[in-house]
Amino acid sequence: MKLNKLIIGVLVAVMSFQALSWGQVGHRVTGAIAEQYLTPEAQRAIDRLLINEDLAEASTYADEMKANPSEFWKKTANPWHYVNVFDGKTYSDVAPPPEGNAVTALEMFSKQLKSKQSSFAEKQLALRFIVHIIGDLHQPFHAGNGKDRGGNDVKLKFFWEDSNLHRVWDSGLIERQKLSYTEWTKILSRKISEQQANEWMEVDPKVWIAESKKLRANLYPDSDTLSWDYQYQNLPIVKERLQMGGVRIAAFLNALLK
Repeated sequence: MKLNKLIIGVLVAVMSFQALSWGQVGHRVTGAIAEQYLTPEAQRAIDRLLINEDLAEASTYADEMKANPSEFWKKTANPWHYVNVFDGKTYSDVAPPPEGNAVTALEMFSKQLKSKQSSFAEKQLALRFIVHIIGDLHQPFHAGNGKDRGGNDVKLKFFWEDSNLHRVWDSGLIERQKLSYTEWTKILSRKISEQQANEWMEVDPKVWIAESKKLRANLYPDSDTLSWDYQYQNLPIVKERLQMGGVRIAAFLNALLK
């Protein structure tokens, strides 16, 4: 019995590790940027659901609830943070797994948010997940290759501390800058031109995934020790994906909450 519990615990830990996403700072940045591009109609609908809560706060809910001991949070919701797209394939070429993924969850929660049969709490959950999932899909390693758990198995040192490639992209590159999410938001927001915002208003998750997959191919390092050079080469990508993620959260909610 003890051995079975140990095995189950290990499996849950492995599954949870794959589901890591933009760290709290990154997610809050996408949520805060999104609020600047919401239509008045979408903003009113959000305000009715999120009482004294903005999208920056809502964006991290799906990660924070992983500590909840219920089966829903420990097992069911874990696959909803990412997709796997094998090298040489597109998302459309790959059938979703039985347990679902970020795209199927986004579809499910979109219907749940719009449904008149959904309770207030169900609509809140749907909105929080939508904000989170869209942010996740703009992190390149959330379009994993199906071989290394989204870079989690690529062990390395980041600025001489033990880490892995997924963690570097979730939080390492962002937190290394020692900026709060509000500082990040201010810096990144003022660099988004009106033309860029209009061009980024894409609501098809397959497009976001294709972008992440294309980026992913060039982000595997030649060395297992990453520091200044890797940061210099890739921090601009992190910044743009946060900007795009924020604009697209707004675009998606604007379309959904008409």
